[in-house]
Amino acid sequence: MSNREFDITDAPSGTAIAVRIVPLARCDEIAGIEEDGTVKIRLMAAPVEGEMNEALSGFLAGLFGISPQDVEIIAGLDSRKKLVMLTNIDTASVERLLYAAAGQA
Repeated sequence: MSNREFDITDAPSGTAIAVRIVPLARCDEIAGIEEDGTVKIRLMAAPVEGEMNEALSGFLAGLFGISPQDVEIIAGLDSRKKLVMLTNIDTASVERLLYAAAGQA
């Protein structure tokens, strides 16, 4: 993964991150960063019937130590590219945990 910055937005209601999902992966993981700063996430879920969105919410909740209700997909419900709002966690913690999950210091 490159040292490029994540695309993280600090908002009054939480922290927003742009993600791109790679479905049907061997494991759920942070796979890297795209040129535009989007977080690339591999998920084992299939891209059907909301399965991918549910898997994404559960994965991010576990990664950040928040409730799945604190993960809201605010754009891209039917797309592999999504904008996700995270509440009850600050932007610095999101960034630190993303870098740690991606194997960056």
